[in-house]
Amino acid sequence: MDHFRLDGKLALVTGGSRGIGLGIARAMAEAGADILLVARKSAELERVTAELASSARHVACCPFDMHDYPKLDEWYATVVERYGVPDILVNNAGMTKRASAENLSLDDWHEVLAINLSAVFAMSQAFARRLIAKGQQGKIINIASLMTAASRPTTSAYTASKGGIGQLTKALAVDWAGKGILVNAIAPGFIHTEMTGPLWSDPEFDAWVKKRTPLSRWGTVEDIAQPAVFLASSAADFMTGQVIYVDGGWLSTF
Repeated sequence: MDHFRLDGKLALVTGGSRGIGLGIARAMAEAGADILLVARKSAELERVTAELASSARHVACCPFDMHDYPKLDEWYATVVERYGVPDILVNNAGMTKRASAENLSLDDWHEVLAINLSAVFAMSQAFARRLIAKGQQGKIINIASLMTAASRPTTSAYTASKGGIGQLTKALAVDWAGKGILVNAIAPGFIHTEMTGPLWSDPEFDAWVKKRTPLSRWGTVEDIAQPAVFLASSAADFMTGQVIYVDGGWLSTF
C-alpha cells in the first residue's frame, strides 16, 4: 500500500478552508503529505490549519483571492520562496451564479468563468512553470462537476466553466506529459457539504437526488477525498487527462 502514500510530498489545495477542499487536504495529510491551504478568508484558514495540525507533519495557510488571478504568479512566487515547490496542486476553489440564461448578467458570467476556469489555468501555469524549471514531476487534480457532462436549469455560466475544466484537464495533460506533470480531474455528483445545505435541507430536492442517484444517497466529502489521494499518489502514475465521475452512478442512468 506504499504506492498510495504521499510522504514527503507538498500539496497545495485551493478552496481549502471547508467542504471538499478541506476534506481533500485532511485526507492527503493523513496519507503523509505536507499541506498548503489556500482560501480568501484568513480567519477560516487559520482555524482549519490548527485543526489539521494534529494529522499533518506540516500545514500552513496561504491566503489568496482568486478574483485577483492576474497577480497569481507573483503570489505563487512568495509561496514557493517560503515553503518550497509544491508537488501536488488541487484546483478546488469555485463559485456559481444562478439565473436563467436570458437573465444572467455579463458581469456574473465573467466572474464565474474567471474563478472557475481562468484562475485554474493561472494556478496550473504557475505550478507547472516551477516544476519544469526544476526538472521535477508533479500532479494536478482539478475539481470538475456533473456539469462537465450535463446541465440543469439556471446553470449556464457554471456549466460552461466546468465543461471548460474537463477540456482544460485534457489539454494540460497533453502539453505537460513530457514534463512529468500529470493532470486529472474529479467530477463530483451531489455532495453533502455546508455549501449544498440549501439543497439537502429541502425535503423535495433531497428526495429527488436520492431517487435520481442509483446509490440512493448524497455523496460525502470523503467520497471525493480518497480518489484525490489516489490520483496524487504513485498508484496513478499511468493516468493523465482523465475526468473521473464520482457521482453514485448518476450519469449511468436516466
